[in-house]
Amino acid sequence: MCGGVSYKENEKQVKVYFPVPNASLPVLNKDKSINKMTWGRRREEKGALPLGGWARHESILKGVWGKYQPIPVKIAVDAFMEKDNQKTSHWFDLAEGEYIQGLVANSGDEQRVYVVTVEPDDKSIHDRWPRIVEE
Repeated sequence: MCGGVSYKENEKQVKVYFPVPNASLPVLNKDKSINKMTWGRRREEKGALPLGGWARHESILKGVWGKYQPIPVKIAVDAFMEKDNQKTSHWFDLAEGEYIQGLVANSGDEQRVYVVTVEPDDKSIHDRWPRIVEE
């Protein structure tokens, strides 16, 4: 389900984990600049957008996210982390030109980014996987 990501910022490797309050993800703009956006919404955070940090690809296709004026984006990270059934963390590197697909959801002045997930072929680590897209 992608509980964490790792990316380089100002020559320093940064790790971000969803449970951390105000966690943000680096979203790639059309001009190739990066805009950091709040990653989903946690239970303790006020707002109208859905709780959690993930959007199932199937639910996007069914129009479930339509009321949030969804915008597809690319999340620019080097790696993502999944935990297996034993709660062991596993890191997976992305290749050059690969991104995690994100969805920017909007409600009034509130805007957050969610990681788009799909069902993986191999469910040995987790039953949801971030959707990987290329340039």
